[in-house]
Amino acid sequence: MIIERTMSDNWLSNTWLVADKPGGHAVLVDTGGPMGPIVEAIEAQRLEVTHVLCTHHHIDHVQFNAEYKSKFGCPICGHRKELEMFGGLDVQLDDGDELVSGGLHIRSLHVPGHTVGQLSFVINDARVFTGDTLFRGTVGGTRAPGHAAFEDIRHSIMEILMRLPKETQVYPGHMEQTTIGAEWEQNPFVRLWRGVDSVPEQRCMAFGQPATLLLRAQDYDGGWKCWVRFDEGNKLDIVPGSQVAVE
Repeated sequence: MIIERTMSDNWLSNTWLVADKPGGHAVLVDTGGPMGPIVEAIEAQRLEVTHVLCTHHHIDHVQFNAEYKSKFGCPICGHRKELEMFGGLDVQLDDGDELVSGGLHIRSLHVPGHTVGQLSFVINDARVFTGDTLFRGTVGGTRAPGHAAFEDIRHSIMEILMRLPKETQVYPGHMEQTTIGAEWEQNPFVRLWRGVDSVPEQRCMAFGQPATLLLRAQDYDGGWKCWVRFDEGNKLDIVPGSQVAVE
């Protein structure tokens, strides 16, 4: 299998090129990274690009959808719940839907939380492309446009992604790859939700509202990601650390 990546300097978002073999078939997962090196790899390896697989509709993941479709004639695929947010899709996917591209067998996992139609893609039962649900050492937030709820992303991570084989390679929507096993053992959010670790609760202000800070962990960009419980309605959220002030 061939896997190539480009990453946006501004957003740190990845475009992944996945191919079965030189001269074979390929798919793209998200299109927020620079096109140039990806197009060069496609041409150098003589690949037929059959699909653009979108984990979700945010601009840092779909910026070059139209350009890839125009150049290679490949359909744009995303979750049906985000059809209007995409402004249209060529292929609407749901949980468990399968696609084939040459020797690549792709299974869609619906992992809502960061967005309502967030998808992960399992390829050949060995690699999973997790979009903005799971990263190396952290998790996605639940305040982005089109978001779902904290309960959704926790279920998506703990009951769907963490149930994949521990050796499964993880290719996130931002920054570096990891494995399911590494995140099970080392990710601070996963460890806390497993009950392995405990963290002293702290009073804080989040988005200017009184809340309790349940976990503060380093995010993929060098900043912080926080799990908070708002006083109003005991609502749980995963939010940027920049929006949290500890009292």
